Amino acid sequence: MSFRRILFLSFAVCVLGLAAFGQSNRSTRPRVAPTPIPTPTPNRSGPPVLGGAQNAPSSAETSAEAPIGDDDVIRVETNLVTMPVSVLDRDGRFISGLGQQDFQIFENGTPQKVEYFQSVEQPFTVILLLDVSPSTQFRMDEIQRAAMTFVDNLRPADRVMVMSFDEYIHVLSPITNNRYELKDAIRQAEFGKGTSLYDAVDDVIRRRLSGIQGRKAVVLFTDGVDTTSRRATIESTTAAAEELDALFYPIRFDTSSDLSGGTGYPAPRRQTRRVTMADILGAIITGGNVPSVGGAPGGGSREEYERGRQYLLTLAQKTGGREFEADSIYNLQAAFAGIAEELRRQYTLGYYPDKVGTVGERRQIKIRVHRPNVVVRAKTSYIVGDSRRTLAGI
Repeated sequence: MSFRRILFLSFAVCVLGLAAFGQSNRSTRPRVAPTPIPTPTPNRSGPPVLGGAQNAPSSAETSAEAPIGDDDVIRVETNLVTMPVSVLDRDGRFISGLGQQDFQIFENGTPQKVEYFQSVEQPFTVILLLDVSPSTQFRMDEIQRAAMTFVDNLRPADRVMVMSFDEYIHVLSPITNNRYELKDAIRQAEFGKGTSLYDAVDDVIRRRLSGIQGRKAVVLFTDGVDTTSRRATIESTTAAAEELDALFYPIRFDTSSDLSGGTGYPAPRRQTRRVTMADILGAIITGGNVPSVGGAPGGGSREEYERGRQYLLTLAQKTGGREFEADSIYNLQAAFAGIAEELRRQYTLGYYPDKVGTVGERRQIKIRVHRPNVVVRAKTSYIVGDSRRTLAGI
């Protein structure tokens, strides 16, 4: 065999061996599967959205980097019920130092396990809602001084929005912690015609509170008598308050003695106002009230004042707040100091109901504290909402 033939055969063997090795390597190489996107699960341990009957998804649940299309919407079911709770002694002073083991929650009479507990002091946001209707004209100086006292009780991180209402609703300052801006806004409050109390409460619930995070409340100065609301009613606003994640603190001025001249003040005059077709159509469309033909009175009857008092009590009870009677400037100052302290130092409790209710169902809540001689203030009921959360597009 010649040297050239031997060289050719050696070269052929090498080529065939390399080809076989490459084919074998390709056939045994594992195929890499795409990285799966984990399916979110309800977060039962993270901090909840305070005050609601459901919990928003945590940041971990929305951190997938892959884009989610219309056909890949992921939904999670959560039904964590949370609420602020104030525990006071018989003199109205906040009781600190309580732990999770000191609380017991009952829903519809059934004990529930406290899954979430927080006692950290936190800043808050308050909407000051001032009644500047004719019936309060003789108390305007007192209202303004008391509102400024509340501003003086704020800490740097606390924020306030100032609003007023007569027949119309006025935003006097945006949400801010600037004391000078807030006091200047309070000074701008001037009484006008009519009293659209229910419309003002509805506006605060549906438009002003929804975008505020953290602890929030409404401090409402009024005598409770409504004369010119067109969109909202007692029933609609108390129902909306029951679903609210904020507290109402009504401070009631009893102006009935001013109306009757019992304190030496002249009785406010009735404000004449003609009912228009727009008023009637607006009431039909919205289900609100049509102003009476006699116009918007500066005050009301004893029955109207009693109805107003009951209305303010209901707002406080539905939301877990407190109602105050402003029979003196001293009481007003004490009320404001108490409200600021209570908001700042509330406990927050959360639980998962043993039985998940249907949307729109009302559930009764009772909170018990294992301490003698205490007063517990919290929501007494809530309306079951839709707990589904869409994770696409959040």
